[in-house]
Amino acid sequence: MTEKHLLLTDHELVSNIKNCELSPVLFTHEAHLRLAYIHLTNYDKATAIESLCSQLAQFDRQCGSGTKFDKKLTEISVEIVDEFIKKNKPKDFRSLICSCPVLKHDFKSLVRQKMQVLPIKIRSKKSVKRSVQFS
Repeated sequence: MTEKHLLLTDHELVSNIKNCELSPVLFTHEAHLRLAYIHLTNYDKATAIESLCSQLAQFDRQCGSGTKFDKKLTEISVEIVDEFIKKNKPKDFRSLICSCPVLKHDFKSLVRQKMQVLPIKIRSKKSVKRSVQFS
């Protein structure tokens, strides 16, 4: 079954997110991945992260409850997609998803792995490993 976001061009998808016109029903996990892919193939990684975080936060505030956007999770997700793009060099988004099904079907484990190796600074200036809980 084809995900409905694939009926939109890259430009339409990004525009619909920016303008808060995308139906939340179309905003699936795969659509999130596609947005990361689009941003990473059009901008450097830092700009892609900044732009996507801004767009998703605004979309959540205007089209959702305003409580679902998680900046750190978005940053980590973009990092993960970037690693898969660099490793696999897909010709397009569909090629990426076909060659790396873990992105679509077990993304939580990729996030868990990434968060375990990312040190975070706490008040005591010590570096600790972040652990994450998924329900």
